[in-house]
Amino acid sequence: MVVATQLPSSVARIDPESLQDPEQIYLAASLAAARRVEALLTSHGMDYVPQVEELGRTTLFGSVRKGVAFFVGTTQAESCRRLLSEAGLGRGVVGILDR
Repeated sequence: MVVATQLPSSVARIDPESLQDPEQIYLAASLAAARRVEALLTSHGMDYVPQVEELGRTTLFGSVRKGVAFFVGTTQAESCRRLLSEAGLGRGVVGILDR
């Protein structure tokens, strides 16, 4: 299970109230993926907000799985999606890439 308190703090992470026109760009299903996304966005100076989201229920025990959704401002969304895809993280990218 991924929770926001497990993510390392970083300079590019901002308060949800500070993000203008938020748009979801990524949904990380694991802590490792969330850390990679966070490191990549931070190293490129992108402002983002991570938020814990429900992924669904497992079939074996019916427990709720959680992941981390990443939001950026609308003006940065497409470049962030491209950045994540080019870094090999395309599987979790949410939204449409303009090609």
